[in-house]
Order: sequence, then C-alpha cells, then structure tokens
Amino acid sequence: MASDEYAKPLYDMHPQPLDRIRQVFFEFLSGWLGGPDLFVEKHGHPMLRKRHMPFPIDQDLRDQWMYCMNKTLDIEIDNPVLREGLRQSLAQLASHMINQH
Repeated sequence: MASDEYAKPLYDMHPQPLDRIRQVFFEFLSGWLGGPDLFVEKHGHPMLRKRHMPFPIDQDLRDQWMYCMNKTLDIEIDNPVLREGLRQSLAQLASHMINQH
C-alpha cells in the first residue's frame, strides 16, 4: 500500500505507522476465518460498517482495498480454490463498507 501509487489514497487515510492497524486487522481476520476471536476479546463485536462510518468509503476506495487484498492473496495463498473463495468473501466485505455514493 505504501509503495503503490494506485493505493495511495487508501494508505494516506490510515494513521501512521501502520503497526496498530496491521495488528487489529490480524485480530479481526483470525476470528473471521474461523480461528480465535482475538478482535472480539479485545475490542468487542466488530460492527465493521459502524466502525468505518467516520471514513468516506466510495467505490474507488473499496477497489483500492481489494487491489491490495488481491495482491496479497496472489502472493500468500497457493491454493487457487481457497484464494478465489477468500477473494469473493473479501469483495463482499469490502462492498459492504461503502458509505459514499
């Protein structure tokens, strides 16, 4: 995200450094993917849309986030069936976050 011009608007809206954001995202993904509910234990119910409401998220920002997620999936997930399943689930999640039309 930091080194990619396409994702710069997404990067710029996050507080720096990204260490805390990365940790919270890891905690969320742990529970979302069926592992320990680390996010819920620390922060309560995710209520993702409500938590993201202060940030203007439009289709372009959603697409930037998916661009980053797709790059990561392509690098990290070897199994094509798993990769595509995660891609579809993340795309639904990303679309749900849109709050600006």
